[in-house]
Amino acid sequence: MKYYRRRDKMKTFKKILFWSLLGFALMQFIPTDKVNKPVDHKANFVDAKNTPDKIRGLVKGACYDCHSNETVYPKYAYIAPISWSVKSHINEGREHLNFSVWETYNKDLKKSMLSEAIETIQNKTMPMPGYIVYHKEANLSDAERTLLIKYFEEMLKSGTY
Repeated sequence: MKYYRRRDKMKTFKKILFWSLLGFALMQFIPTDKVNKPVDHKANFVDAKNTPDKIRGLVKGACYDCHSNETVYPKYAYIAPISWSVKSHINEGREHLNFSVWETYNKDLKKSMLSEAIETIQNKTMPMPGYIVYHKEANLSDAERTLLIKYFEEMLKSGTY
């Protein structure tokens, strides 16, 4: 009797494994759009603002993958269901702030976005902790955070946003 129960459990396990693997394989056929829109350098933040190289590197390394049309998708972003989550985060990031279309925003929106950027950098909620795990270049030091904050604050004070 024990032998049959063990065999039945093994059959059930194999069925579950088979259907799980089949489901995972079929998920791979559900595409996510990973095509970036062309970037107009006249509207792009770092180009339009003639951003200093140090700041440009920090913004591009820590922000641009989720907050621009210059996303570089990592290898894991091609595996469902991870790809769905990555694309969702990118879409949400671009909705809040898209550096690639910076010059298309009105003054009030720019001011609000810069203020929010300062706040999220200070609170260390951006870049997202989960993103930093796989993207070491986005792991800003306290000095780099201070540099970005000062740059954005200077833009706000001078009204050159």
